[in-house]
Amino acid sequence: MKKLLLVLLVVALASFLFVGCLPTTPPAEGEGEGEEEVGVTVDIADSVVVDGKTYVSGGSHTITVTFPAPVVGGVAAYISDCTGNYRLNGDSGIVLFPNADRTIWTGSGDFGYSTGCCASYVAVESGECEAEACIWFPVIVDSCYPFAEIEIDVEDCECAGCKITFESITNTAECLPDELCCDDECSGLASWSVVLYDGDPFDECCDPSVCEEPIGSCSGTACPIVCETECLTKGTYYAVITLVDEVGNETVYYAMIVLSGDGSTSDCAVLVYEGTAASAPTCVTWDEATTDTIGACVETCDLPD
Repeated sequence: MKKLLLVLLVVALASFLFVGCLPTTPPAEGEGEGEEEVGVTVDIADSVVVDGKTYVSGGSHTITVTFPAPVVGGVAAYISDCTGNYRLNGDSGIVLFPNADRTIWTGSGDFGYSTGCCASYVAVESGECEAEACIWFPVIVDSCYPFAEIEIDVEDCECAGCKITFESITNTAECLPDELCCDDECSGLASWSVVLYDGDPFDECCDPSVCEEPIGSCSGTACPIVCETECLTKGTYYAVITLVDEVGNETVYYAMIVLSGDGSTSDCAVLVYEGTAASAPTCVTWDEATTDTIGACVETCDLPD
């Protein structure tokens, strides 16, 4: 709810029409007819627009400011504290460097954050503005990761073999509304994928897309996560489940699945072990206890120390 109020506050306080420092003298009669006035524009590398609001991941991003005419003097950008109070963060601006005709100015700024999903302003000062902020550009900094809790089960195939199923669960806790355990609560979920391997994809390197050929996959762009494999024979399988939000924050879950039965003479069954990412050469460590679900029904965020 706090995040929703913060976003509404950003929308209430700022327009996404970026008005530059253009001459205020009206054109003479006949001048400018049929022409569209062009203002100052701001572009932040790797940003995305979702429902009319601009989002960017926490960290360093290139800021490009384009003016309709050459700028006399310097240009600087400031990033406000990401707490919703919009105070300029310190006295030192981000130096922006011009192109040959001094209309496009570029520099790199760090988008910090005090909470997982907060709002900042990018304020631009230029020589044309006489050291006044000629543009205020609101941006939401997303340092939170998408999440899901996924049940892994098995079904008998109609003739022979077993199908492994993956499905994000719904939390049905008593006295609370049902909650789908699959979401990204800031910029929103952009995609998910389930990739299945019939050999250990981490026995040679930590990138399964390089070291092992998958035998199947599912993907989607919205919750819930629902995936079903083809009919499989008994053996040990590995699943890599990846969720990505709109600004590129990524969550990866790992599962080792021991499949038994054949779906005809014996019922299909699975033992599921969840994995945790580790540094090379281990890559992934596997839990000793079995589980019915992997992942978690909770959001995690990078926060400053």
